Amino acid sequence: MTRVALYLQDSHDLRDGLDYVRYAEKKGFEAVWQAESRLVRDAIVPMAAYAAVTKRIKVGSGVINNWTRNIGLLAATFLTLDDLAPGRAICGIGAWWDPLAQNVGIERRKPLTAMRETVEVMRRLLNMERVTFHGEFHHVNEIELDVVHGRREPRHVPIMIGATGSKMMELAGEIADGVVLNYCVPPEYNDQALESLEKGAKSAGRSLDDIDRPQLVVCSVDQDHDKAIETTKMLLCQYLAQQPHIAKASGVSNDVVTEIQSILGWPATKEQIYKAKHLVPDDLVHHITASGTPEEARSKVNEYIKRGATCPILYPVGGDFKLLIETFATV
Repeated sequence: MTRVALYLQDSHDLRDGLDYVRYAEKKGFEAVWQAESRLVRDAIVPMAAYAAVTKRIKVGSGVINNWTRNIGLLAATFLTLDDLAPGRAICGIGAWWDPLAQNVGIERRKPLTAMRETVEVMRRLLNMERVTFHGEFHHVNEIELDVVHGRREPRHVPIMIGATGSKMMELAGEIADGVVLNYCVPPEYNDQALESLEKGAKSAGRSLDDIDRPQLVVCSVDQDHDKAIETTKMLLCQYLAQQPHIAKASGVSNDVVTEIQSILGWPATKEQIYKAKHLVPDDLVHHITASGTPEEARSKVNEYIKRGATCPILYPVGGDFKLLIETFATV
């Protein structure tokens, strides 16, 4: 395993995250990706903090959505991150999900068209072009990134689409620098995903090898196998209830999802999660996550690599973060 990355969300104190990132850099991790999904932490503030306390590790958004930030602000944000950590910022961007988007007033219509426009305009702005663009979702007139102090040359910020469905996967293969493959899916999910990626890549005169394919992997590592499994169940029952697109991609039965949803509120409380976690079968944990002892976790992560992931992005769902980093250290 020559490439490995860390994924941080909201299960830890934010300042502790700075220590985890520094330790991951010391242990040879390639990147740290910061989540932005539920209405908890945004990705940009932690990304800036990680960049400020490190020297080498790349810092990615895993993933922000393309609906809630104006395209000019989005480009300026990643210009700023590139100023803070030259050549280390990665823009992971996705189409978000319902019902959360609906609940904050976002109508996610034509997600493929919206994503295509976002990537095109953002890439042109980061290339320091003066841009006029009138699409269905983005309308800009003679705008450019106005650098008063610093580098005015084009910035290479890789744009990685967080895709789950086949059509978005195909679009990523066509227009993006790479794809962030989703978590809570079995390794064999990647087979169809790579077919869609390759189809999109070929339409743009590229090959699958031109598309980077980092993949989020839920990873709970503990010397006690059973403890690692129980930790993962708490995460899975929440995600299966609140993000139906992940449940669908995981192959989880509707009956299980419906029963979990009947227990969990929005947002789910710890008491509700404890009450529902027994509904998550052990075999599902083993099928769609890398949970268990260090040896078991490494073995499962390698299954995703064999199925086409280029860099596992390990999501420690709790427990000993440093043990996970040490388990997958490359130096």
